[in-house]
Amino acid sequence: MVNLYREVGIELAPKNFDVETSVAIIGGGGCGLTAGIVSAQNGAETIIFERDIRLSGSTGMSYGSVCAAGTKLQEREGVLDSVDDLVEDILEATQGQTDPDHVRAMAKNARDALNWITEDLRLDFSIEKNWTGYGHRIPRLHGTPLRSGEEMIAMLASAASDAGATLVMQADVSKIFINENGLPCGLKYCSPDGELTVSAQAIIIASSGFAANSNIVKDMIPEIQNATYYGAEWHQGDALAWANHLEIELADLGSYQSLGNLAIPHNIVVPHTVLIDGGFAVNNAGFRFHNELENISGQALTILDQPNEFCWLIYDQQGHNKANDLFEEYRRGIEVKAYKSADTIEALADKLKIPVSEFSATFKAINDLVNAEAIDNFGRKFEKSSKLTPPYYAVKVTGALFHTQGGICVDESARVQKTDGTTIPNLFAGGGAIRGVSGPGEWGYLPGMGLCTAIAFGWRAGIEAASMIKSNKICPKGLIHDVTP
Repeated sequence: MVNLYREVGIELAPKNFDVETSVAIIGGGGCGLTAGIVSAQNGAETIIFERDIRLSGSTGMSYGSVCAAGTKLQEREGVLDSVDDLVEDILEATQGQTDPDHVRAMAKNARDALNWITEDLRLDFSIEKNWTGYGHRIPRLHGTPLRSGEEMIAMLASAASDAGATLVMQADVSKIFINENGLPCGLKYCSPDGELTVSAQAIIIASSGFAANSNIVKDMIPEIQNATYYGAEWHQGDALAWANHLEIELADLGSYQSLGNLAIPHNIVVPHTVLIDGGFAVNNAGFRFHNELENISGQALTILDQPNEFCWLIYDQQGHNKANDLFEEYRRGIEVKAYKSADTIEALADKLKIPVSEFSATFKAINDLVNAEAIDNFGRKFEKSSKLTPPYYAVKVTGALFHTQGGICVDESARVQKTDGTTIPNLFAGGGAIRGVSGPGEWGYLPGMGLCTAIAFGWRAGIEAASMIKSNKICPKGLIHDVTP
């Protein structure tokens, strides 16, 4: 049993419910909103229950970039990519320690979901052509104009309203009801107006992971337990509790996304473009300590191993300008003076209060590598085209835990799988609540995979839930006539 801060579980259904709906969605982040839009579009009465006072979650705190391959948007922008290419990159990054069938299902659903977002919903997304590396050999991050998760949430929320989905805020779902056959048939939630019960023919769990629950983090991912948590406070592992009660299969609970680019003390995420374009990291002694372009998630651990658990990201005016042009969150850092700059390396070292001689030697070593077109001891090659020029910039960052990547196992249709190998025909899940594709640890994470899992399986869950209801396999009280998925 997972160690939660409150009671979350399963109860037998009451004889009467306060509210009835066709599809009930637990969570109003990227996954829940996506599921709600497509469910409502396909004719199902849909209610989305969000615990917070506002819409945000992991999606709202992200850059709003979704990884997908073989999309029509890529094709229009001249980017040649495919589902097979993405699958290959993920399997290579995870060293084959992830389920290839799950990876392929995610990649297919992501492609189709992004085509739906850009072609049917006509939401304003574009390809981040500057972003390759960290496991992606092809530009495949699909982002909003401001590269902002808040912007993505606003887009999806508007689309959900247009589709006819109902959004209930400050709705804290604690119980899932089951009927006499042991199948989910509703839920209970608390709000400022009191406690209410809701009957539902299909339920979609989109409640994210457990990164905010220090007890589960300590048990499952102890190596990151002392890191700063940068995420929603509601990510307490509710899905794991429901999974335990319903004998649902769980996997990869040691997998998570941490990043080494949280500016402190401002809590602003610095885009990795400053590193992709020639930037590097030094500790407070002025030395580099890892390959800044590998293992985007695992870099948090190497930073936390440095003196005082922080480092400085060093880049130049070109990197600053690009980040300023592309990322709304980076611009917030300018407002709070998160970035330091100087015309010389020596002057920058003085501002950072790090040893000038060591920092200068580090910078010279990098320039020597550029000139020789050589690979350094960490395995990184600095390209001549990305050679840093004055003025130089620096920002103080630490390693932070963003969200978890392990959880409920689902099939390609987003149906929840049980420990005996069967599926629960009217229970679906997606996003941070489910097993991702990053393998067993932090080192298999590729940029954009969190939102990819949310959008891909949220989209599929909404389609499947609405289709099941339309096919009359479920009667109003949630009793399934045909339990074959």
